[in-house]
Amino acid sequence: MVELKSPAEIARMRVAGRFVADVLAGLRARARVGVNLLDLEAHVRERIRERGAQSCYWDYAPSFGRGPFRNTVCLSVNDAVLHGLPFDYALRDGDVLTMDLAVGIDGWVADAATTVVVGTATDADLRLVRATEEALAAAIAVAVPGNHIGDISAAIAAVARDYGYPVNTEFGGHGLGRTMHEDPHVPNNGRPGRGYRLRPGLTIAIEPWFARTTDRIVTDPDGWTIRSADGSRTAHSEHTVAITPDGPEVLTAA
Repeated sequence: MVELKSPAEIARMRVAGRFVADVLAGLRARARVGVNLLDLEAHVRERIRERGAQSCYWDYAPSFGRGPFRNTVCLSVNDAVLHGLPFDYALRDGDVLTMDLAVGIDGWVADAATTVVVGTATDADLRLVRATEEALAAAIAVAVPGNHIGDISAAIAAVARDYGYPVNTEFGGHGLGRTMHEDPHVPNNGRPGRGYRLRPGLTIAIEPWFARTTDRIVTDPDGWTIRSADGSRTAHSEHTVAITPDGPEVLTAA
């Protein structure tokens, strides 16, 4: 069931969104050569504690993971793209790092992700990151009342095609509000004019992610970290977006 939010409820999600954006901005600045993933996890854990917020990941145990997840941020490196379990790893020059964060404040949730290249970046890696960012922007642009989920999905896939990247549809965006995952599902490929009609009050996480040369994925032995099946590098961009009468509002904007 899709739950539409009132303007007052969206305002409360906006508070969570600003916090998520601020924490991710801090992580981008901290993601340097030699920094350990566990130190980034510890930083996020402390920020959440100081704010009196709640991690949406801590103790999360969905059917697709080997729960419970006992960390507060997903950190995925190089060919890992989703649900990356932080571990004892010092970032190296040229690593591609995706940071995905979902936090609740006073009962309302926001979710966002960003990908950075640590140290020296190759043109190919920057291109991959840019593709996810452009796909996210294109999807947000069509997230207006009267359009459909399929319009969002098609906008993401069109950017992927332009860049020559395949698209996986097993994992994509989702509704959110009181919890991290609600209806509707927002796939990263679809047909315009199909699916749930967008209405004011709908709040969704839009999250294009691409692997450079495959649409297939594998899961690490840790039961969480999802990687490209062929080892090619990956990138992921995500925002929480509210559909309003005046158009889309990005609740996790920096």
